[in-house]
Amino acid sequence: MREVFHQSLEDVQERLVEIAELVTSAMEKATAAFGTSDVMLAEEVIDADNVIDEKAVALDELAIQILARQQPVARDLRIVVMSLRVSASLERMGDIAEHIAQLTRMRFPERAIPKGLRSTFTKMGALDVEVARMLTELLRTEDLALAERIRNLDDDVDGLHIAVFEKVLSDSWQGEASATVDATLASRYHERFADHAVSVAKKVVYLATGDWTGDEDD
Repeated sequence: MREVFHQSLEDVQERLVEIAELVTSAMEKATAAFGTSDVMLAEEVIDADNVIDEKAVALDELAIQILARQQPVARDLRIVVMSLRVSASLERMGDIAEHIAQLTRMRFPERAIPKGLRSTFTKMGALDVEVARMLTELLRTEDLALAERIRNLDDDVDGLHIAVFEKVLSDSWQGEASATVDATLASRYHERFADHAVSVAKKVVYLATGDWTGDEDD
């Protein structure tokens, strides 16, 4: 019975990694589509979001079954409870990638990124993709050094997010209302994506150490 239980816990971790990999792929495609107005790539992201949602629901059902049948305690209980919360954050990250893809589709054949902000959004997209890759590896290995690196990258994303708002609020900004809305929404999406990654990283640190630091980001 214990062997079956531990196999179930391993299954939980493997499923979390799988979802994180799908989220990473979604963000890679979404940011590429956003930067190039590739509507076909954007459609791929939008269509694939259902897969992320379905896998998150399936993982939650598995976690609930473990809680009901095995009544885990201590670290085992933390693993199961953490999986429920992490799957929710990953599902939201997938939604954010979808939102970025939807912006691309909505403005096609024009570019959703306003002139003067393209390099900024290129950097934000690259940072978010790197964050997602690190988060996947963190979930796979529990290498806590990755959690610190994710927090540092989140600070960089926050700085670019502020720069976008400073740009659209400046006297030199000449973008139309739609461009201002697009820039504001896209910047917020990128910023929230990294925030959710930090939230997941904190949960992994808690799982590994039993120590909770910082405020909840969800």
